[in-house]
Amino acid sequence: MNDRVGELNKNMDRAIEFLRSELAKLRVGRAHTSMVDHIKVQVYGSTMTVKEVAALSIPDARTISIQPWDRSVISEIEKGILAANLGITPINDGKVIRINLPALTEDRRKDFVKQIKKLGEDAKVAVRNTRREAMDSLKSAKDSSEISEDEWRRIQEEVQKTTDQFVSEIEKVVDGKSKEVMTL
Repeated sequence: MNDRVGELNKNMDRAIEFLRSELAKLRVGRAHTSMVDHIKVQVYGSTMTVKEVAALSIPDARTISIQPWDRSVISEIEKGILAANLGITPINDGKVIRINLPALTEDRRKDFVKQIKKLGEDAKVAVRNTRREAMDSLKSAKDSSEISEDEWRRIQEEVQKTTDQFVSEIEKVVDGKSKEVMTL
């Protein structure tokens, strides 16, 4: 049973980590390398990410600088950024690609908050699905007499408490990101 509870924690942690990674990719007015580091680029006969072929930096709050280690791949990086459909336009000067992020309007910020809340709700659904799977597993263990009724109730309460903690953590992450977007 401890293995099942440990697996539950691991799966719920994955949901929160996925939420955080998705929130980091959002283009919310402040430049961050995670907005572009996952973009796929066709270079040297294979597909690589931007962070594997270039140095990423943030020269100021609204600019991302991408400096390829090999200048011959600069056009491929530019094509990859455009193909990623992020709503950003790269500026290529032959040595470095710069991405300038425009200031956000109030309506656009509200759209981002809606998107953030949807991502948070998706993470909560993933946590609840993990909880449901754990409860089903516990019920089958109880039905097959692997665990006693008292142990089943104790573990059930522990699973619910763990679920509540993870849902609370998701809400904190979503609220923090929403406040950040609205105060940029």
